Amino acid sequence: MRFSSLTERRFVRFCIVGAVSTALHYGLYCLLLWSKVEVNVSYTIAYVLSFLVNFWLTSVFTFRARIEWSKFAGFAGSHAFNYLLHMVLLNIVLWLHVPRYVAPIPVMATALVVQYTILRFVFTHKSTHA
Repeated sequence: MRFSSLTERRFVRFCIVGAVSTALHYGLYCLLLWSKVEVNVSYTIAYVLSFLVNFWLTSVFTFRARIEWSKFAGFAGSHAFNYLLHMVLLNIVLWLHVPRYVAPIPVMATALVVQYTILRFVFTHKSTHA
């Protein structure tokens, strides 16, 4: 399979970065749970750390963009929304008695399309400020 368009290549890179960030998030989450840290605190700490790695990889690898504060602000804004979505979904899934080590999997899968759409705008939108 050959990816010819810029959009297709970006999406493939987005998926790679997403897989790395998701693995980091899930791994840290499980490690923190194993360490007896409360589930929401574990999820939040893991989210924040994976967010920082995700921003760097999304900038330099996915969209081949310079790291800029304006992009960080847009990225953080999209992730603030995404974090709230994650926390609501996580607690709904936990309320449904899904085991806490499994609960993040449907949550993370649900947020994928929403996050890509928001980030594509953040990183491809031309700033009016120099």
